[in-house]
Amino acid sequence: MTITADASFEVLPFTRTCRHIWEDGDHVLIGVSPGNSYFTSERITSLAQWATTRFAQVDFVYADLHVDRMFAAFGYTREHAERRATKEIKAVRRRILKGVEESGPPQADIRVRALSEFQSNPVYQLLHRRVLHFLETDDEFRKGCEKMALHFVGSKLPEGESITDEQLQVCFDYMAAELPFFVDTPSILDVPSSVAAYHVRMPLTDVLFARGGGLRATRNQAYAVVRPETAAATAPHSTANHAPTERIVDERRAA
Repeated sequence: MTITADASFEVLPFTRTCRHIWEDGDHVLIGVSPGNSYFTSERITSLAQWATTRFAQVDFVYADLHVDRMFAAFGYTREHAERRATKEIKAVRRRILKGVEESGPPQADIRVRALSEFQSNPVYQLLHRRVLHFLETDDEFRKGCEKMALHFVGSKLPEGESITDEQLQVCFDYMAAELPFFVDTPSILDVPSSVAAYHVRMPLTDVLFARGGGLRATRNQAYAVVRPETAAATAPHSTANHAPTERIVDERRAA
C-alpha cells in the first residue's frame, strides 16, 4: 500500500480504508513532540509543502501536556523539570512556526496548535475519558500502551534498571493526551475525514485499527507513515521516540 508522494516522502497507509481516506484529501494531522530531533524547522517546511498540495486542511499539533512530569519522572528536580519543559515546548513551537512560514504561500489552511488548547473541547474530553477507561479495563489496550511506553524508554534506561510504576504512569498520561487524535480527529476538528501522519509506525496502531471491540479508530480516521525517501531506503523498519524521554534519559546518564 505504499504511495510515493513525491521525491521527498514515501507514504504508507496502514489499511486499505486508510488509503481511501488519504485519497479523499480532506485533512491531515501532523503531531510533533518536543525534544524529537526528527522535527527540524527544515523538516517542518518540507512537511508543510507536501501536506498543503494534497489536503484541504492541515493541522500541526505539538505536545505540551505532562512534559514537565516526564522530565521529573526520569531524574530531574521538580523545578528543573518545569524549566526544561517550558524551554522545550517554546522551542518546538518556534520550529513549527518557522517551518510553516518558510514553506511559502500555503495552498491549504494550516493551523499550529498546542495539545492543551483542546482540553476544553467536549469531544476531546469525551475521547480522553474513553482512553483512560480502556487503559483501566481493556487488557489488550493496556498491553499495547505498555509496549509503546517500553518502546520509547526501555532501551534507554541504564543497564539493569527497569521502568518504574511512576515512569510508566507518566508515559500513559502523556500518550492518553495524544491518543484522541488517533481515534477520532474528524469529530474533534469537525472535518469529513482525517489522516494522522507520523514518520514511524506506532506500536498501538494494530490495536486502534484492528477489527473487533474495544477502543478503535473511527471509520473516517486513518493512519499513515509519512517518511523521507532516504529514511525509507536506509532503515525501512526503524522507529523513533514519540516523547521527550529519549533525550531525558540520555542526559541523565551523561550527568
